[in-house]
Formats: sequence, C-alpha cells, structure tokens
Amino acid sequence: MEGSKAAKKSVRKSPEAKIREGYIAHVLEYGERPASVYKFIKNIKIKEEEFYEHFNSFENIEKDIWLNVFNTTLEAVKSDSVYDEYSVREKMLAFFYTYIEQLKSYRSFILQTVPKKIRPELTPYYLIDVRKAFKDWVNELLLEGEETEEIEKRPLIGKKYDEALWLQFLFVIGFWIKDNSKAFEKTDAAIEKSVNLAFDLMGRGPLDAIVDFGKFLFQNR
Repeated sequence: MEGSKAAKKSVRKSPEAKIREGYIAHVLEYGERPASVYKFIKNIKIKEEEFYEHFNSFENIEKDIWLNVFNTTLEAVKSDSVYDEYSVREKMLAFFYTYIEQLKSYRSFILQTVPKKIRPELTPYYLIDVRKAFKDWVNELLLEGEETEEIEKRPLIGKKYDEALWLQFLFVIGFWIKDNSKAFEKTDAAIEKSVNLAFDLMGRGPLDAIVDFGKFLFQNR
C-alpha cells in the first residue's frame, strides 16, 4: 500500500508544470491571458504564495513554456546514441527537426499568443531565456566545428556566428508559424536548406583561399 502511494506521489506534477499547463489551457479556452493572478490561481487551485514562488508574472510563465520546450528538445537530441558521432551540421539539423516536433504539441497556444510575423532583428520577450540557452549550446558547437575544421576560424566575423544562428532560429519559428503545408513539409525543407547554407558559409570556401593566397603573396613579396 505504501509502495503504491509512493508511486503516485512520484508522478505528481511539479508546481511549475501545473502552472504552465493551467496557463496554456486558459489561453486556449478563452483566447487571452487570465484577467489576474488571483483568478488564475483560483481556477487551477493553488495558493497565491505558491504561484509567486515560481513566477512573478504571466510573461514569465510564457518564457518558461518556451524554455521548457527548448530544454526538452536539447535533452532529447543529446540523449540519442548517435549524437556524439554527428558532425556539427548534423547536430544542428537534428535539433531543428526535433524542436519543430516538440512545438507541434503547442501549436494552438503559439498561434494564439505569437504574431504571425516575427521580426528577426528583435528577440521577443518570451524567447529571451531561450536565446541565452541556445547561444550557449551553439558556442559549444562552434568550438567543436573549428576543432574538426567544419567551421573556418575567422577572427572578426567568427564572433558573430552565434548571433547569425540565433537569427536562423527565429527564421525557422516564423516560417513554421506561417506554414500550412501537409505535415509541415515546407518547414522541413526550410530547415535543411537554411542550415546547409549556414554551414557552407561558415566552412572553408573560395574567399578563404583568396585570403590565404593574398597572405602568401604579401609574405613573399
């Protein structure tokens, strides 16, 4: 008997998960944020102090929803037995494909709360925490890519690669939001083409050969 109680207790949702799910359910049902924290906590049956232990506004709940999806995606991708064997390009592709799969479960909520047009030059408030987490992971990939020579070391523009990939992240989300193709096939194609282009540009290309040749001529003039 005690064992069954312990099992039930172990699968109980965390307060954060309960608040996230309650918030999503409210937005989907009423098409807007709750009128107040008081009314919201009354509906999901938690105490006000418990709410403020985890969140201090509805905006922070939205940030946490997006960050939770990102963390779940990255954990799933990294737990794949072949992840360590992937090239950095393949790791990025795997991330985006998995991320879109995760977002599908939240599509109705996202369409209700996110503008159809995301301006890539501006990070929306609900993605501020995701931006930091994404760039932390991306910088790990960039270092790995330089070590494996998949990414060319470029002293000046190389420092901007993480920001360029963040803009790509925003592009993918914006494209998916507007995508009405079957099974989001166009989004899959956009991911493949944009990631391949990004890594082709970050890899060694004709411009690098020209620069190397110029250095050679200068040193041997």
